[in-house]
Amino acid sequence: MFPQTDRLSLRRFRPEDAPALAAYRSVPEVARYQSWISPVPVEAADALVRSYAAGDPSAPGWFQYAVELKDDGALVGDVGVGLHENRMQAEIGFTLAPNRQGHGYAGEAIGAVLRDLFERRNLHRVSAECDARNLPSARLLERVGFQREGLRPEFTWLKGEWTDDLLFGLLAERWRTLTA
Repeated sequence: MFPQTDRLSLRRFRPEDAPALAAYRSVPEVARYQSWISPVPVEAADALVRSYAAGDPSAPGWFQYAVELKDDGALVGDVGVGLHENRMQAEIGFTLAPNRQGHGYAGEAIGAVLRDLFERRNLHRVSAECDARNLPSARLLERVGFQREGLRPEFTWLKGEWTDDLLFGLLAERWRTLTA
């Protein structure tokens, strides 16, 4: 079962998602703090979509959810969950198309994934990290309940420069308190 909200379906990627994935991941501002280089050719997005579609959300490792608007079926982003081998903790990451930002979709999608991880799958902890310059992502993580746990100065070599990483965590106990 995949997480849902009133406005969003989180689902497995499908072949027809490749052009939309290529479009939003090709935007330089979207790719700036991510591991990929823009532009993302449709052929590369097609390979990513095939890889994502073959994933198993219940198996350790990364699974990428497609985030789709229920009203028009548009792919607006993706949320990745890296399930630890112990199946009691995970890491999340997210990307949202810039023309869909500012409508609450990212927070809604992350909230749905967190609800699934904590309430259905009974995880103990979910973590996230982001480039310290990516203030909108850091604020979003805090808005959905994550607590900042640390800063790793010049920890990641990304696109020709050392970057600082912000570390965030959310425990099941805190999630229950926030959603009670």
